[in-house]
Amino acid sequence: MVSINGKTDLESDEEIPFNSSAATSKVEALDFEMIHLRSRADLANSWFSRHMWIRVPRSIYIVLFKAKINMLLPFGPLAILLHYITGKHGWVFFFSLVGIIPLAERLGYATEQLAFYTGPTVGGLLNATFGNATEMIISIYALKNGMIRVVQQSLLGSILSNMLLVLGCAFFTGGIIHYQKIQVFNKSAALVNSGLLLMAVMGLMFPASELSLSRFSSCVMLVAYASYLFFQLRSHRNLYNPIEEEGVGGEDESDEEEAPEITHWEAIGWLAVLTVWVSVLSGYLVDAIQGASDSFNMPVAFISVILLPIVGNAAEHASAIMFAMKDKLDITLGVAIGSSTQISMFVIPFCVVVGWIMGQPMDLNFQLFETATLFITVLVVAFMLQEGTSNYFKGLMLILCYLIVAASFFVHVDPSDGDSNFLLDDNFSFSFFSLKKT
Repeated sequence: MVSINGKTDLESDEEIPFNSSAATSKVEALDFEMIHLRSRADLANSWFSRHMWIRVPRSIYIVLFKAKINMLLPFGPLAILLHYITGKHGWVFFFSLVGIIPLAERLGYATEQLAFYTGPTVGGLLNATFGNATEMIISIYALKNGMIRVVQQSLLGSILSNMLLVLGCAFFTGGIIHYQKIQVFNKSAALVNSGLLLMAVMGLMFPASELSLSRFSSCVMLVAYASYLFFQLRSHRNLYNPIEEEGVGGEDESDEEEAPEITHWEAIGWLAVLTVWVSVLSGYLVDAIQGASDSFNMPVAFISVILLPIVGNAAEHASAIMFAMKDKLDITLGVAIGSSTQISMFVIPFCVVVGWIMGQPMDLNFQLFETATLFITVLVVAFMLQEGTSNYFKGLMLILCYLIVAASFFVHVDPSDGDSNFLLDDNFSFSFFSLKKT
């Protein structure tokens, strides 16, 4: 017993100092590690604080002050002040329109900055999506107010503006800058987009006045657009590789490598802020459309089809011209034609579904004149793209076509329910458009 107890005491005497020293060393090690981690955390926090104090003003300067177009930003708050002080809808509409222009351009800039971190294919899709954010916001506000014709005409005008004005200006400026060479682009990708646009025209022609058929066709078009995204981003990504990557323009690209000016989190934050500000101004813009039409003696159709899309496409316009001047026509087509495809296959059907949810009878029943204009435009652009080359003369023709369309909508008047119906027999009637002679 003694031996056992003694052994036990000896063991305990030997173990106690060993455990205490080990525990002491562990505590010291933990204290050292905690101090080290705390110092690293303090250093990181101080670095983050200093970094944020530098990054935030720099990001504000780059996004809000660096570009010359930001001189138009004060027109937005001025429009809101005029709305509450004077109530003159014409000036409220004009200042809101001007104030949205730099916001749309800055949305495109923030999307391009984010595209540096996502890659060219996803970046082009983001550019088209956020480039159309202005049109979607204006359309939702107009739907909320029951202005279905404004929604239809503004989205139609956005397609026409992208395909004729934006693409035409890009081809024209690119052809002037690169006068000595023929600019080329990926013909296969352009033809896929042209086919989708023709499908959209078919979707607009067939539903006629049936609201249920319009909603069914819209769901089908949304499925087609989702399939197109899978085709573009997953199954056939190589079809959308820019021609420059295949060795056509290598030396110029190495000299013109660009780097992002803001981080991806800053780009996401600015996209959120700019989208909210566009939403606010869009509400005042939509409320002043009818008053502006009366004040300026200008048809609502011309405001919806021509003026609103030009403002909404400011980002696409600037981006397409810039990339054409850099001889990157594949990105130009991705912006201009891709945006038109997205509006026709996604935004218009999306508005039909949103109107369905809101209880608004938004449908695909575009007037005969509008549907014919869209169909001819798609055919003209498809013929321009079939060779896979561009020059300044093609761009000039597209611009002149857009001027003809703009003049036509300036004198166009929607047919009323009573007149402009030509009765063929007891069962069928066809509605024709009428022109106001000035």
